[in-house]
Amino acid sequence: MSHHTEKAIKVNIPAAKIWQVLGDFSSVEKFATTIKTSPIVGDISSGVGAKRLCTFNDGSSLVEEIIDFQEGQGFKMVLSEFSLPLKSMHAEMRVKEIDANTSEIYMAADFVVKAGPLGWLLGHLIMRPVMKGVFKKLLNGLAYHSVTGKPVGEKLPANAELTKLMLN
Repeated sequence: MSHHTEKAIKVNIPAAKIWQVLGDFSSVEKFATTIKTSPIVGDISSGVGAKRLCTFNDGSSLVEEIIDFQEGQGFKMVLSEFSLPLKSMHAEMRVKEIDANTSEIYMAADFVVKAGPLGWLLGHLIMRPVMKGVFKKLLNGLAYHSVTGKPVGEKLPANAELTKLMLN
């Protein structure tokens, strides 16, 4: 049985500025606190078929492959080669213009946990909330990096810096 989780934030940043960062598929480590490196795997670096190998700070890794791509808006990915107790996982990232200076950044995932009913419970009670928290950090990091050009590293900047970027 599949689980779904999503997170969206509204920011005082033009969508085109967010897309400049989001569209660089090989650079997620610049705004994701948990990812150490994300080089492209294979010959396709952007659009459908592009793959990146995300290596996390703890040494684990996974491969993300773009399966749907909308230039300037977002993409959907299938995840593979992970050590998580998952049968499958798909994720989506996108940016939507609200007006010339503001946008909404969105991330979602659909996943199936191994181990039958026990796995479903694990997914529902633990994995969904944890992923939602990870998505929030990732989206905040994306907003921060889009404005400052500074990599976030393993810890997000102080809330006071992030709050300036958010819509009230």
